[in-house]
Formats: sequence, C-alpha cells, structure tokens
Amino acid sequence: MEHCFHLIGLVVEIKKAEQVSKISKEQTLLKQHRQMWWQEFKKLSESRQKAEEEMKTFLDEDSHKSNFFFDLRDLEQKLSKEWDTYQTNALVPVWQLKEDLKLELSKMQRYLLKESCQKPKINSAEMLQQIKFMKKQQKAILEGLILESLALERELKECKENALVHSSEEKNGLFLEVPPELLALECPYPDLKALVMEEYQELASGYWAKLQELDQQLEALARNSDWKEEDQWVFQTVINQYPSDLQRRRTLYLDMLQRYLPHKSRQELVVHEKAWNHYHSIRNRRRVLLLTWAQVRKAFVLRAMATAAEAAAAHEEEVVLADSRQKQLEICADLKAKVLQWKAQQEEAAKLEAAVAARRKEKENERERLQREQEAIRRAQDKEKLKKYWAEKELKWLEQEERDLQQLEELRKLMAEQVAKDKERVQFRRALLEKRLQEKKELALLQARQEEEKEKRLEALRQQVAIVAKLDPARAVADTVASKARMGIGTSDEFELQQPLFRLHTYSEEQVISDPRLRVELALREAGLHKTLYAREVLSKLPPPKLPRRDMESTAFKM
Repeated sequence: MEHCFHLIGLVVEIKKAEQVSKISKEQTLLKQHRQMWWQEFKKLSESRQKAEEEMKTFLDEDSHKSNFFFDLRDLEQKLSKEWDTYQTNALVPVWQLKEDLKLELSKMQRYLLKESCQKPKINSAEMLQQIKFMKKQQKAILEGLILESLALERELKECKENALVHSSEEKNGLFLEVPPELLALECPYPDLKALVMEEYQELASGYWAKLQELDQQLEALARNSDWKEEDQWVFQTVINQYPSDLQRRRTLYLDMLQRYLPHKSRQELVVHEKAWNHYHSIRNRRRVLLLTWAQVRKAFVLRAMATAAEAAAAHEEEVVLADSRQKQLEICADLKAKVLQWKAQQEEAAKLEAAVAARRKEKENERERLQREQEAIRRAQDKEKLKKYWAEKELKWLEQEERDLQQLEELRKLMAEQVAKDKERVQFRRALLEKRLQEKKELALLQARQEEEKEKRLEALRQQVAIVAKLDPARAVADTVASKARMGIGTSDEFELQQPLFRLHTYSEEQVISDPRLRVELALREAGLHKTLYAREVLSKLPPPKLPRRDMESTAFKM
C-alpha cells in the first residue's frame, strides 16, 4: 500500500512539473510576443506620425494651387467640429457620471471605515436608472458609428475596385501601347520602322501573356481560399510583424495566429501558410517580370533609336555618296540582320529567364519535398520512440502490478492473522471488562454499607454532643473577654496597645514593590500612557515574579 501511495505521489509530482514547464513556456512565448508587438507598435506610430506630417506639409504648401485643398481644409474643420460635438454630447456625460460614482463610492467607503459619522444618502435606484440610460444611449451611438464605418468601408472598397480596374487598363496600355518615342521615331526606311513596331508588339505580347498567366494563378489561389477577408488580413498582419531573420519565427507567428484565430486549427493554419507562401512567390515573380519588362522596354526603345540613327546616317551617306541600289539593299539587309539578331538575343534572354525561374521553382519544390520527407522520417522516429517508450512503460507497469499483487496477498495474510489475534484479544478484554464491572458493583455495595454505618455513628455522635446548656439571659448581655481587653479591664498597665489583635499573613511593602508589573505600571502612569493600547499590550506580556501553580490555571477559555 505504501508503494502504491509512493507511485501516486510520483505521478502527481510529474504532472505538477509538466504544468510548471507548460506555464514557463507560455510566459516565455508571451514575453517574445510582447517584444514583437512593441516593436511593431513603435514602427506603426512613427509611420503614422511621418504620414501625418507629410500630409500636413503637402496641404500647407499646395493649398493655394487648387480649390480641392480648400475643400479638404473645410472638411478637416467640419470633422473637428463634429468630434468636439460628439465629445461634448457623448463622452462628457459618461466622464461626469463616472466621477459622480467615484465620489459616492468614496463617501460610502469612508463611512464603512468609520472615518465619517454621517451616513451618505445614496439614491441607488436613480443611479441605476442613469447608468441604464447612459448604456442605452452609448449603445445607440455605437450602432450608428458602426453603420457609418460600414458605409465608409463599402465606399472605399468600391473606390479600390475602380482603381484596380483603371490600373489593369493602364497596365494593358503600358504593355500593348507603342511608346511615344517609337511613334515619334524618324526613320528614312518605312519597312524598318514597321519591323521595329512589329517586333515591339510581339515582345510586349509575350511579356503580357506571362503577366496574364501569373495574374490568373493569383486569381485562382484567391478563389480557392475559403478564408474570410478579415481572417486573411489578420494572418498577413501577424506574419509581417515577425522579421524573417528572427529565431523561431515560424513557431512564434503560428502561436500568435492560434491566439488571434482560435476557430482555425493548426492544420488549417499550416495549409494556408503554404498557400500564402506560394501566393507571395508568384507575386515576387510578377514583380520581377514587371521590372524586367521595364528594363527590356527601355533597352528596346534605346536600341530602336540607335538603329534609327544608324539608318538615318546610312541614308545620309547614301544620299551624299549616291551609291548604287545594291548598297542600299545591303545596308537594309544589314540593319534587318541586326534587328533580327537583337530579337534573337531578346528571345534567348527570355528563354534563359524562364529556365532560371523554372530551376528556382524546381529547387523550391525539391526543398519542400525534402522537408516533407524529413518531417515524415522525424515523425516515424518519434512514433517508434513513443511506441518503444510505451512498451517499456507497459512492461514496468505489469512488473509493478505483479509486485503489488504479491504484496497485497501477503498483506491479506497478515491481516487475517491479525483478525484472529484481535478476536482473541476482544474475548479476553470482554471477560476482563465483565470482571471489572462485577468488582465495581461489589465495591459500590460495600461503600453503600459503609456509608450507612458511618451515618449511624455520626447520628450517635450528634446526640452525644447535643446542646444541653441552660438559658442564661444575663450572660448574653454581659461583656466578653475581648471587649474587656479593649477597654483595659483586667489587663496590666505594661500591655502594648499597638500590638495587633490578630497575626496577618500577607505581602510586605518590599515584596509588592519588587513586582515588575507594578513598577512598569507606575512608569507608564507617570508618562501618561497607562490608558493606551501600548500599555495594555506591554502589561499583558509581563510575567509575575512567581508563576502560579498549574492546578490554579483556568481552562475555561481554552475550550
């Protein structure tokens, strides 16, 4: 049994240690979350302050250029007035009610602490009515503000969609529209200019097709996601709070996401994380594609202008030299070959870029595959270790159970033997008790007979010493020996009148003064402190010179 209790105690200690470890880990995570939150808060505060300063500077500098800025200033003043009105009508009554409640509570606390003798008069029904009215008013105001915010969000969403539509149209124009530099290109050979325009359209169409493919992939990912916009915004915001060079970054932001999105399981978060990483990979490829297109477009325009300049120079040379038609054809063929060569170079560069992107994607897929394999191997190892651990644990439990059963059997044998011994002892004690009761009865009868005999003897003695004196009234009114002694009748002259009549057994003055309690009380009385709580506490702790006997100590107040 003691071994079982020991095992139960060990299990309880292990659970306590696990609980303490869990709490410590939770506190460490919360500390790191607070640090990241504080850094993000400082960064956002600085960004907001900088944006407000830039906006204010922009409005102050350009306020005289257009009526639009005057409208913005009027809107700012209008919003400021509305805020002041809202603060006066909604917030000030709440603050005033809060201060009144604090004042009434402080009065009641002073009365309860007996600092104030006058009980404050508090109309609780009126206060509750005011609080309910204030709650109802604030609820109505909050509902109105929520409706206004939803309307503003809808307007902003519509503006965003319109802006996205315009931006997509602008992008389409940016890709497919011929640059004004090429349109204004002065080339003496129309075929060469048409060829340049055709090459530009073909090059732009290729990049536009790649961009459309990436946009379709992004739209497909967005459509396949069943997350709400608010949850996606929370997911993206939380991940962006943790820098990429932070240690244990994934553990931290997954823990924070589980706190912000408790309705999402960890598996859903991991799946969405992979989709989000894929989405951002496509976004990065799209951004690289746009940057590459801008560089290629600029290089194409410069190359076309250089080609046009070469063609103009060649034409001038042709006009000046008045060379043969064969030379002109050779020049055109040369220029066309250069354009075709440049086109081939551009196609080769595009192929190389596509190959690099494919290799990167393949490398990323391989890395993810290796990571999944490593994770599967690790999980298999963990399962094997866990299986082995539980097998060892089960074996230990079986061995312990066998030992416990053996000990239980031995304990039962001992208990059976003890029961037999206890029965014998009970029988012996019962016989002994009956014998003692019989002796007590005999003793009681003996004492009763002795009491009767004693009573008889006392009665005989009372009759022997009964009063038999005769009635003597003169003696009753005569002087006694003591009264004669006080008056000096029948005494000698040398008798000392100051001699005490009786011997007194009491304390002397030295014994009374030697008591420390009396001396401390006299000192406190001289200092004027004998009625204070301090004097009472000090006197209660001073022991007497001689401790009382233990049989004189009262136990009435110790029950």
